[in-house]
Amino acid sequence: MGWYFDDFEPLNEPERDRTLRDRLTGLLVGLTVGVLTLVLIVALVITTVGTFFVHDEAATARSAARPAPPADLRSANYRPSAWTGPEASQVITPTPLPAEIVTQADAENAILTNVYLRVNPSVVNIEIVSGVHRAVNIVDSSGSGFVLDGEGHIVTNAHVVRDAEEILVTFSDGYVINAELIAVDDYSDLAVIRVDPERAPLVPVELGDSNTLQVGQRVIAIGNPFGLAGSMTVGIISALGRSLPSAQLLDSSYERYSNPSIIQIDAAVNPGNSGGPLLDSFGRVVGVNTAIRTENGGFQGIAFAVPVNTVKRIVPQLIEKGSAQYPWLGISSPDTEGGYSVAALADELGLPVRTGILVTDVIPGSPAERAGLSAGTQTRTIRGIPIPVDGDIIVAINGQTVRGIDDLLAYLVENTSPGDTVVLTIVRGGETLDVDVKLGVRP
Repeated sequence: MGWYFDDFEPLNEPERDRTLRDRLTGLLVGLTVGVLTLVLIVALVITTVGTFFVHDEAATARSAARPAPPADLRSANYRPSAWTGPEASQVITPTPLPAEIVTQADAENAILTNVYLRVNPSVVNIEIVSGVHRAVNIVDSSGSGFVLDGEGHIVTNAHVVRDAEEILVTFSDGYVINAELIAVDDYSDLAVIRVDPERAPLVPVELGDSNTLQVGQRVIAIGNPFGLAGSMTVGIISALGRSLPSAQLLDSSYERYSNPSIIQIDAAVNPGNSGGPLLDSFGRVVGVNTAIRTENGGFQGIAFAVPVNTVKRIVPQLIEKGSAQYPWLGISSPDTEGGYSVAALADELGLPVRTGILVTDVIPGSPAERAGLSAGTQTRTIRGIPIPVDGDIIVAINGQTVRGIDDLLAYLVENTSPGDTVVLTIVRGGETLDVDVKLGVRP
């Protein structure tokens, strides 16, 4: 059998030696663990401190990269500059337009300025005091007017002075004088007042011809809107041949005779402009501003003027006779605005013409009856209205075509007087006939 040294302790080793060895081994192990722990603690401390210092250095670097505060800039970076700005040759200056272009552009302004300087001295402001307020001298209303002649006659609207007990006229230079009422005509809405020609600075206007006016033509209004003396506005003629129920607007008891040939304009006209002149580009009076179409009391782009050719027929009568007489034919015709004109009914009734005046009534004892005009006897009801289908149709007066009743009234007012004989061209039963009619006086 064999023996193995490793299987047994030597029988001859003492017990004390084994205890000392064990203690030395435990001390060595504890020392090793303590050293390792110390190393770990030192490493952790170094890492923490290093991170703090590295972060602080980065923050310091970033802070150094930021712009210094304004105070530092002023003290550290501001310094005198050598910059002097662009040279004069480098500054872009627009080249003035040629004088002829500016002159052409200002030509219209020169026309308007010239018209104003020539005509404004003829335009007056009219203030009235009615009987109600005469004792306390309160001005009831105001309007405009213009000097007609060197005898002191001034034209204005009837509705401006109709109920006046006292009339004050102010000229463009500020001179104020009393005026007397000569006459008014409600149908044309025209009136004439008169001032003492020896005391007033009279500058008569020049009258034009309203029959030559065209839609689109420039017109100029001068007056006193809202009491603002000598105000001028400019526009165009929007339409011709309008009609206004001037008399009915003043007094509902009047018969329904409309004021014909009214001029529609878009020049701004407001309360106070009534009675002022409407002018052409030559400064000639072509109308008398009389009314506006409005829903709020102010100007809305539609104004009306009485044509100067009506002024020429009516005003001389007012001066000479104190009233105006109108020629009278004595017929009735359907309301054209209601859709009963010849043009509107031509196809429906099989009429032989497309324009004219369909005679629906002939007043007994009138010039039309004496001339033999007929309203016809056979009727058809059109939209609730009986319309004669065999009545005379007036197509012309003195050779001038009439499209409707307004054209006929305009011709009579502007071109004829009571007692004149006119030639009416009528269509009757398929025949075209001429008939002489001696005009009467409108009742």
